[in-house]
Amino acid sequence: MTNEVTGGTARPRGGREWRGWREATEEALYGPGGFFLRPEGPAGHFRTSVHASPLFAEAVAGLLVATAEELGTDEVDLVDVGAGRGELTAGVLAAVPAGLRVRAYAVERAARPDGLHARVRWTDRFPEGVRGLLFANEWLDNVPVDVAETAEDGTVRYVEVRADGTERLGAPVTGPDAEWLARWWPSAGPGGRAEIGLPRDEAWAAAVGSLAAGLAVAVDYGHVRDSRPPFGTLTGFRAGREVPPVPDGTGDLTSHVALDACAAAVHARVPAELTTQREALRGLGVSGGRPPLALASTDPAAYVRALSRAGEAAELTARGGLGDFLWLSQRV
Repeated sequence: MTNEVTGGTARPRGGREWRGWREATEEALYGPGGFFLRPEGPAGHFRTSVHASPLFAEAVAGLLVATAEELGTDEVDLVDVGAGRGELTAGVLAAVPAGLRVRAYAVERAARPDGLHARVRWTDRFPEGVRGLLFANEWLDNVPVDVAETAEDGTVRYVEVRADGTERLGAPVTGPDAEWLARWWPSAGPGGRAEIGLPRDEAWAAAVGSLAAGLAVAVDYGHVRDSRPPFGTLTGFRAGREVPPVPDGTGDLTSHVALDACAAAVHARVPAELTTQREALRGLGVSGGRPPLALASTDPAAYVRALSRAGEAAELTARGGLGDFLWLSQRV
């Protein structure tokens, strides 16, 4: 099994050629001139928790410290998977307390950005045998997957797409993909759609497998078997706006992650934990509570700072927003 950030191979865009969504997404995001390889990076098109507030990186730093304590060490590894342009890695390094030595790895297929601290090791593969925290924020939703749709006769077929976003139904889904759908995302009937999450299961298992000891966390849009959306979740983002999914390399292509299937793909002694970002961040001390009003009289500047942090915390934990992200945690 490869330990690269995503599987698949890129190929030149072929005009109006029909392809499955997995192949088309791989090329549009990671092929020559692909969306995620552009200089502006993901932050130029959409806002993640990392960009919403430095509180997120501070919380991850707290998780890194706790992991080091569990391992009984003052030298720990940080692996930022799907690192974008290194924003989370830099924020965590700035927030860790003095005395904790951190070996930082940023795992990303784009080129190393200018200005990133020299202590950050930039790589397109999972480092092997690390001891510490592997953190994947909004990575799995960009691991390319195929899309399936149930035809009128009840046959589940692959959805094929052209570079302009036009779709048609292709061959029947068979083999491991069909087995995955039967177990994790049964058909909702004619017209029902699903994203086949097997490549994400394999990617997450490879990420966890790179850890010798510590904690692996995936944070993403997600759902579980009892609440799968009947028509899938595939969509696009461009310049801060949600747009129809078009695999032409000009925007993001993303779909929610079947995180319960990812959890089951890892065979570990300790069961995985699945919780919301709201619950996870509150457990790490991120609260949206307003500071006491009395502080405004005794220390107005401190009150303004505390109020600003409370607003940022509220955004990170908001229902119907970032707080609804799921955190999949696996101890090794």
